[in-house]
Amino acid sequence: MPTDPIRFDDGAAYERYMGVWSQSVGAKFLDWLSPKPGLRWLDIGCGNGAFTEMLCDRCKPVAVMGVDPSEAQINFARNRLTSRSAEFKIGDAMALPFADHTCDAAVMPLVIFFVPDPHKGVAEMARVVAAGGIVSAYAWDLPGGGFPYAAMRDELDKMNVATPWVPSPDASNLDNLRQYWTAAGLKDVETTVITVERTFPSFDDYWTTIISGPSVGGKIKAMSIDDRAILKARLQRRLSTDAVGRVTYSARANAVKGRVANN
Repeated sequence: MPTDPIRFDDGAAYERYMGVWSQSVGAKFLDWLSPKPGLRWLDIGCGNGAFTEMLCDRCKPVAVMGVDPSEAQINFARNRLTSRSAEFKIGDAMALPFADHTCDAAVMPLVIFFVPDPHKGVAEMARVVAAGGIVSAYAWDLPGGGFPYAAMRDELDKMNVATPWVPSPDASNLDNLRQYWTAAGLKDVETTVITVERTFPSFDDYWTTIISGPSVGGKIKAMSIDDRAILKARLQRRLSTDAVGRVTYSARANAVKGRVANN
């Protein structure tokens, strides 16, 4: 069983491993959210700045602030968005370093299952957003098998390879998301399911991506040569290829949004 928490400290490795997935699901999420321009945004758990960049490009914000606990990720994000009007700060989702009602929209992109106390994280988002503002999130459906690398994790579990995992894996369940938002006093709460797919040029490209990825990549590299070969063969059987050898499969995320009440 998993024993260690997942950490993403390498922005470049994260970009290959999760960046394409993040951009695909983030674009569909923003289509669903349909925010108006001119908002002050807070991106909580901004990581390497991939979604922050999407906010700058698509939402015409007046300001964007990204927050993440990883100094390495924050540095990557700052370098990534040098020409954009975005700022970044190291911070904790359960104790946001901002005063009450200081932004118009707060979002947790693929983050809520990393928060040890999701109720507290959502309450913090509601606290810093002004009356009438948007509080939203989307996250891979971990309980339902929607994680992009669910097949890989399943095969590792079968081989009794302990892999890092998130502290709150059930937080992305649709019912739980709705409950967190309602408990925080948010109004007009809505949820939706977002399905995306990714095509790898070949199985070898998929394999290189996962073994180079953060957290789990180190575990795979630490396996014996024979066990790595077994894992690779099992995954190759599970992931079918098309006529030219490409691997295409889908992933699924759950999303939620609500508004801070007008007092």
